[in-house]
Amino acid sequence: MRTLFLAAGLVFIFSCTNDKDKTALQTPLSKDSLAIKKDSKQIKNAVDPIEEIKSEYSKLQKQLESKKLTSTDFTYNCNDERSGKVTFYSDQKEIRIIEHSYDEYSHFGSTEQYFIKDGNLFFIFKEDTGWNFDGGTPEKPITKDDITESRLYIHNNKSIKCLEKQYSIKSDATEKPTPDKIPNKETQCHTDELMKTYQSLLRNKDKKGETKCI
Repeated sequence: MRTLFLAAGLVFIFSCTNDKDKTALQTPLSKDSLAIKKDSKQIKNAVDPIEEIKSEYSKLQKQLESKKLTSTDFTYNCNDERSGKVTFYSDQKEIRIIEHSYDEYSHFGSTEQYFIKDGNLFFIFKEDTGWNFDGGTPEKPITKDDITESRLYIHNNKSIKCLEKQYSIKSDATEKPTPDKIPNKETQCHTDELMKTYQSLLRNKDKKGETKCI
């Protein structure tokens, strides 16, 4: 008799367990659970904008080096203040790179490159060079270039990351620094003036030959 009751109890327990399992299997996932899974998948598949910018920059550099982009340019002269050159590089659809190089009559020069995709600016490279005399003789002076490189990452018309490196090159140095081996440092982004220059360059994209200040 005791064995019979024990067997009946076990049957009852297993029956309850199976019913719970069936209930759990039949219970549909809530909308919140599905939303969480969907959001997690989107986050996982989202592209890092910095990596996307680096990839597009690399593609454009290769096109530039292999001369697959057509170019037009003009020069300008601001009397005794500044003279420069602006070059527009385009593919079959649009302007992809604007290069702006200029010299000022105070021992300073700069090169700016603006990288564009689908009409949107996504990266700026800027190299500033200031130079001065650093010894030597009047017949053979020694000069030193102080160089600052800036890299600005742009996403949705806003700067999202800005890097900078600085180094110097002396004219009499036997070993000169290798810029690629100098690490970048992250800095605060100050892009207002560069964005104004970019817009100004775009407005002058149809100029040819030599012109006055822009």
